Amino acid sequence: MTVVPYKDDAAGKKSQVAQMFNSIAGKYDFLNHFLSAGTDIYWRRKAVNQLKELRPTRILDIATGTADFAIESLRLSPETQVTGVDISEGMLEVGRRKLVDKGLSHRIQLELGDSESLPFPDNHFDAVTASFGVRNFENLKQGLAEMQRVLRPGAKW
Repeated sequence: MTVVPYKDDAAGKKSQVAQMFNSIAGKYDFLNHFLSAGTDIYWRRKAVNQLKELRPTRILDIATGTADFAIESLRLSPETQVTGVDISEGMLEVGRRKLVDKGLSHRIQLELGDSESLPFPDNHFDAVTASFGVRNFENLKQGLAEMQRVLRPGAKW
């Protein structure tokens, strides 16, 4: 299933989503917190709590954006390492600055990447998260298959 609900059918959904997020990257965190009345912060805490029992040491955060979920995930354990991938270099750049400011670059790695073609080996991560990113997958079936592929058996997503 391929979804292209945007104005420019020729560009493809991924390209249009990346362009959109690149253009709002500097304002994204403020808009997200303001427009959700802080619910996004509560939601991230609640979602991370779902992973507590697993105590994952390697987490993949798909569509990491400005890395808020990746940062929240670090409270699970001092050993937790997070890899965040996103198709928007602008969002990743905001996230990288945030990691440097918070002294977290040694625990979170941010990479430009496509959820439908992840550059990681099979069975590599203890948990995979996607926050709000699934809505932006161009091919949902392929994106979910890739998440399953990189997740170790018995892990959580």
